[in-house]
Amino acid sequence: MKRFFALFAMLCALAAAPVAAQTSPVVVELYTSQGCSSCPPADALLKKLTQRDDVLPLALHVDYWDYLGWKDKFADPSHAVRQKGFARVGGRKMVYTPQMIVMGQEDVVGAHGMELADLISAHSKKAPSLTVDLEREGGDLTVRVASAGGPLTGTFDIHLVRFTPYHEVKVKRGENAGRVLGYANVVDGWSVLGQWDPEDATEITVALDGDRPAAILVQRADYGPILGAAVAD
Repeated sequence: MKRFFALFAMLCALAAAPVAAQTSPVVVELYTSQGCSSCPPADALLKKLTQRDDVLPLALHVDYWDYLGWKDKFADPSHAVRQKGFARVGGRKMVYTPQMIVMGQEDVVGAHGMELADLISAHSKKAPSLTVDLEREGGDLTVRVASAGGPLTGTFDIHLVRFTPYHEVKVKRGENAGRVLGYANVVDGWSVLGQWDPEDATEITVALDGDRPAAILVQRADYGPILGAAVAD
């Protein structure tokens, strides 16, 4: 019973609106795997986050648990490279699942919902240092990035992320054998469109394949913090 009420409180905290939402959503990256028995609760939390307009939850499936007997069909080796990059910058020697990384800065064990809710709230209250405007017309996406007036220096990468809103998978082998698991906002494409100079506004138009949602992240180079994001459905 205590576990039920703890989970209920955690889900309520994650679904609650922030005190003062910023214009850019808070980016939450979940590093997960279909072969990880500890991951389904974190996957469920990420799905809950899709109900919030002020949060951009992304599921990045990794392949380093495939040897346990089940190959994750959504896994991409580049996801583990990104996760290891964050670990290196953060001074961590190991990576793990489920791990959530908030705005490219703090890392949270994926099922620790209350800690995650506190981080989302803290980031939501921050004044934006840049703006990201998107215009999707037909198969083209136009991206505009500009400073919001704050002092910024350095190099920033403009990332294009494609994702599928929901997948359901029946796992036949491995630690989750026999379970039917749901996965939200599964990342299935990631590229860098270019760089942004804080002293100038930048506009980029890119052709998109398919009708999947597209997100833009503006992140300090070399696995630094994410300072802005936007989604085009």
